[in-house]
Amino acid sequence: MHLSAQIRNFGILNLKNHSIMETITTWYNAFDPVMRTYWGIAIFASLIFLIQMVMTFIGIGDADGGDADFDMGGDTDGGTLDAGGTLQLFSVRNIINFLLGVGWGGVCFSSSVHSPVLLGICAFLTGCVFVAIFALVYKQMRHLEHDGAFKIKDCVGQVADVYLRIPAERQGEGKIQYSFQGSVQELPAVTDGEQIPSGAKVRVLEIVGDHTLLVEKV
Repeated sequence: MHLSAQIRNFGILNLKNHSIMETITTWYNAFDPVMRTYWGIAIFASLIFLIQMVMTFIGIGDADGGDADFDMGGDTDGGTLDAGGTLQLFSVRNIINFLLGVGWGGVCFSSSVHSPVLLGICAFLTGCVFVAIFALVYKQMRHLEHDGAFKIKDCVGQVADVYLRIPAERQGEGKIQYSFQGSVQELPAVTDGEQIPSGAKVRVLEIVGDHTLLVEKV
């Protein structure tokens, strides 16, 4: 392509970009200051929200390091949102969800609510609803993750293979291998009976301590 043609195409591209930016600026400035604020919040929060979603799907997200936690109790099954047993009301994710609700709530209700004060209340409540909805979604996602995770209590009553010999009468620990959903779990094991050699089949009787299994030869 000749230099003159490249310059001409570059000029047309700049003109188009300038026209688009001019149109967006004109559209944005046509609103009153209150609506410009809501539109600004909505656009900003939407962009950050989309980035968070992409990062979550590719396995980078869910890292709200340094956020303040609002402790609601230590039971992970009692309405908490993270593995530490805390409901992160003031995490970056929840702040973005709140701003998302405030921004779009203000935009959507502006046609029917003409008082700035009432519109602000509606936007605030919408933000709270967004936080609650996304909190429930994240909670269900975490429950699904936990439901599919390996739990050592699932081994009780099951048959496993001895990987490292198990000394007799709990004089030491051996290792067993237990197959769970296509993956092999290697766990410490003891027995009350005679020594069990590698390769033997054993049945798990109970959990001894935190991670050790009591087994017997099948």
